[in-house]
Amino acid sequence: MKISQLLKQVNKSISFEFFPPKSKEAEIQLFNTIKELEPLNPTFVSVTYGAGGSTRDRTRNIVKKIHEETNLTVMAHLTCLGHTKQEILDILEDYKNIGIQNILALRGDVPVNVENFELPEDSCKFAVELVKIIRENFGNYFCVAVAAYPEGHPESPNIERDIFYFKKKVEAGADFAITQMFFDNTFFYEFMEKIQKEKINIPVIPGIMPITNFKQIRKFALMCGATIPEELVKKLEAVEDKPEEVKKIGIEYATKQCIDLLEHGVKGLHFYTLNKSDATLQIYNNIKHLL
Repeated sequence: MKISQLLKQVNKSISFEFFPPKSKEAEIQLFNTIKELEPLNPTFVSVTYGAGGSTRDRTRNIVKKIHEETNLTVMAHLTCLGHTKQEILDILEDYKNIGIQNILALRGDVPVNVENFELPEDSCKFAVELVKIIRENFGNYFCVAVAAYPEGHPESPNIERDIFYFKKKVEAGADFAITQMFFDNTFFYEFMEKIQKEKINIPVIPGIMPITNFKQIRKFALMCGATIPEELVKKLEAVEDKPEEVKKIGIEYATKQCIDLLEHGVKGLHFYTLNKSDATLQIYNNIKHLL
């Protein structure tokens, strides 16, 4: 079923992001995580797609397995950078053939481990082009989601320019958006005010990343331009060599962040799980009275 339809049917949406595992053992771990999270009845789950199409087959196979072996609605991430337009059409046709109706359309990043990476001549360079390809070739068969950046895309000169391009994706046919992770809700509220002034009214779901490994998440935050509040940084630095303390602080902070968002009328939360269930389950139990 299309996620855009499901979002209209639920009062509050929760959803989870997974990444395609690199080994059989990691795949077993992922499906154990899915088994633990499935009883929470998420509106949907999504599976990421590596830079330059580096996880193309693994993403497709995991999406197919979730679709066929669980009751979950699954969305496939698709990045266009590095693919020819024909490759994109082939990927989309394949997803249609296996019954997938939901695509997260992304530009993607240049793969960092590929020397002298060159874009194919006939390739998409921006997510808006991918949205247009989907709509022009598949009409409304797919529900199309896009990314939103409450603090602005790292390559954008300012938030106004970023919203200009976000609006282009909406005008091209995006049904809803999921935000990049953020840790200060003020950025999200200000972003929502700005897009409402631009008469952008698609659902925008906040992306929540519980900090369970400070070094790892700080690296992610630097890459995507997400600000970790100084007060939280100090707390985590003080216990950086105590994993359980880091996790406890991270879960407490994410819980407060989610409660604040829900009390401000947010209609959904999207959890970046890193293929683990524990932190997400704890946060869910802390906030379920608001869902």
